[in-house]
Amino acid sequence: MERKEHMADEILMEEMENEAPLITLEDEEGNEMEFEFLDIVEYEGEEYIVLIENNEDADEVVILKINPIDDETEEYLSIEDEELLDKLFDIFKKKYEGDIKFE
Repeated sequence: MERKEHMADEILMEEMENEAPLITLEDEEGNEMEFEFLDIVEYEGEEYIVLIENNEDADEVVILKINPIDDETEEYLSIEDEELLDKLFDIFKKKYEGDIKFE
């Protein structure tokens, strides 16, 4: 019995790994958009979330700074610095080189 439960847990974990968590964000105009979570990138002591729009035609990632509010809440902030965005995207690309095709 214990072995079957362990196998069921493994199957459930594998299914969860194959499905990217979805995050709904609101844009400046109050429109909700759904994104797939791709990764967290750390750079110079800060954390950034990497997302892609939950749309089969999406071809660009969105990188936002994670700003912790408290132990359970965080907000995602736009990044205006193009140089920083390029550095973060390079880190993300290197991490997934061979797994994701980048153009």
